Amino acid sequence: MLLKRYFEKVQPEQRTTAAIAYLAAIDHVTHADQEIGNAIVQELIDQRSYLKLIASENYSSLAVQLAMGNLLTDKYAEGYPQHRFYAGCDNVDTIESAAIEEVKDLFNCEHAYVQPHSGADANLVAFWSILIYRVQNKELEKMGKKSIDELTAEEYEKIRQLLVNQKMMGMSLGSGGHLTHGYRHNVSSKIMKAVSYDVDPKTERIDYKVLEEQIKREKPTILVAGYSAYPRLINFAALRQMADSVGATFMVDMAHFAGLVAGKVMIGDYDPVPFAHVVTSTTHKTLRGPRGGLVLCKKEYKEVIDKGCPLVLGGPLPQVMAAKAVAFKEANQTSFKTYAHQIVKNAKAIAEHLLSKGVRITTHGTDNHLLVIDVQESFRLTGRQAELALREAKMTVNRNTIPFDKNGPWYTSGVRIGTAALTTLGMKEHEMGQIAEMIYLLLKHTNPNVEGQLSKAKSVIDKTILEQVQLDVAALLRRFPLYPELDL
Repeated sequence: MLLKRYFEKVQPEQRTTAAIAYLAAIDHVTHADQEIGNAIVQELIDQRSYLKLIASENYSSLAVQLAMGNLLTDKYAEGYPQHRFYAGCDNVDTIESAAIEEVKDLFNCEHAYVQPHSGADANLVAFWSILIYRVQNKELEKMGKKSIDELTAEEYEKIRQLLVNQKMMGMSLGSGGHLTHGYRHNVSSKIMKAVSYDVDPKTERIDYKVLEEQIKREKPTILVAGYSAYPRLINFAALRQMADSVGATFMVDMAHFAGLVAGKVMIGDYDPVPFAHVVTSTTHKTLRGPRGGLVLCKKEYKEVIDKGCPLVLGGPLPQVMAAKAVAFKEANQTSFKTYAHQIVKNAKAIAEHLLSKGVRITTHGTDNHLLVIDVQESFRLTGRQAELALREAKMTVNRNTIPFDKNGPWYTSGVRIGTAALTTLGMKEHEMGQIAEMIYLLLKHTNPNVEGQLSKAKSVIDKTILEQVQLDVAALLRRFPLYPELDL
């Protein structure tokens, strides 16, 4: 068992309560279900064996993880603090209120809602809340009614039709936006009329003049900013002015860069919180918390946002809200600011090294935590081939479209690289240069021709280079072990 092995290997003065609690918990799970327990241990082994370069992933602290494994999961708590539909929620009120106050302080926002189970849920809460605030409540006021419960079936249908015929406008998936920003296969484009904006084909950046013209032409009800694969800063002050010019509600999805906002990397016009009416985020990317979501908003949206349950969500997850509270407190420490700034320094270091090798990177660099490599132009590979080749070399990335990608969203022409997780391990610019060189060598010696046939998924990697890169990755990870206190 893990805990027994730990006590045998680690001297008393070096033992930590976090490690003891964590390993004891895994032992207990393994005793109840050996297959599940073994899979958890194997995941730790795997994460210690691969360089995590996925831009949307990180490593949360043991305290954050332990906060999720307790009896809070047994409690229903629909509603919000001091306004529940179930009795016995006093302690959940304490936890949720603590998380709210901590995140309000972290982002200097007027109100926060910490119940969403994911970023997609947070976006749905935001979309529907904005629609209800702007459309439903306006119609109720016209009718002289206080609630939809007072409406006839015909009156309710009239409002429902108005709700689902509003227009939203967000960055296209191909330009670096997110599925939930109006992608045709996502529910966001089905509950509203979705219009997308693209980056400039030449610079691969937002052209604010062109975007302003499109906004004035489309006149969306909701203007969405944010991204999952756009490596540059966004001027939120400028976008708020554009939204105001057509009477649009300005919403920002900062799921990817919330940690950079919390860490005061993105300030002034590049901090979305002062300018957006509503801000959504995940809590598990650069913010380094548990898997979940949140919504920040101006005070006028507080009442409707707080009704995310029953509007969109079911019962909140008290154990995850507890973990969020712990993560928000961690992010409120001075050390987190140092961490956030290092994330960007590391991303720039990888980009600069690859650019020096002649590798094409979209927008020719990065201002944030991620970069997208055009592997099609640089290495004659699809994103799928590059992703699989790098994984074989013990580097985990995800394939990603580049703007106006001819290979489509499955095979793609790019791979996305992120530095949040490796920065958590303590790596800095020197190590990023080493990693960039590994990526370059590996992809340079990966051949898309398999047995004389050009493939979009399979490839052949030079065995000598592959083995050398695997050794280099292992050596680097020995210097920067994941959760070193968990001495197995």
